[in-house]
Amino acid sequence: MIKQSKKQMLMLAAIASIGLSAPSAFAQVSDVVVAGKGEIPYVIDARNVVARSGTGLCWRTGYWSPAAASTALAGDLPVGCACDKDIVPADKCTVKAAAAAPGPKPTADKVKLSADALFDFDKAVLKAEGKAKLDQLAAQAKSLKLEVILAVGHTDRLGSNTYNQRLSERRAAAVKTYLVSKGVDANRVYTEGKGETQPVTGNKCDKVGGRAAQISCLQPDRRVEVEVIGSK
Repeated sequence: MIKQSKKQMLMLAAIASIGLSAPSAFAQVSDVVVAGKGEIPYVIDARNVVARSGTGLCWRTGYWSPAAASTALAGDLPVGCACDKDIVPADKCTVKAAAAAPGPKPTADKVKLSADALFDFDKAVLKAEGKAKLDQLAAQAKSLKLEVILAVGHTDRLGSNTYNQRLSERRAAAVKTYLVSKGVDANRVYTEGKGETQPVTGNKCDKVGGRAAQISCLQPDRRVEVEVIGSK
């Protein structure tokens, strides 16, 4: 009887020593709060905080498995990242940075300007009326986060292919030169000449007689198409 009492006293002393050391160990770990849904692989209290031993180890339940420790969440990470980080894969225990919000999509405004409004017939020197129209385009470009301006020159079918190709290129270049003079970055402006290869009048002028009438009928073919691409 005396021996049994001594044994009980020794066990109580051991428990007491563990109890005395527990608070210092417990103070070094943070509470692990789980979502409280589904099968939770660790013992939790009324606050959904995982119960720990005196040495800070998480108490496992009968539901515990490596898979459960890796799927039950404590905040944004699996609960096992705090309780069994040697078991849960390291990549699951890293908070991934939120994806950057997509920026504004570029907009494209395509303007067809009558070449006759920009230039005198068969010329590549901008008229005052043409400069006024390009002033509006330059202001529009400055209001955007500009990506590119495309200026494409076109002519009617009067004259040779070679001549019309060069005329369309000179007119597109004149548009670029003027836009750059208004503060548009030269590296953002691209030009191209299509000559007479892309008419919009079709065959409606085929039976029109007289040069003056032909010139008037083919006016829609003489144009400069300017496309402004950028985002606000």
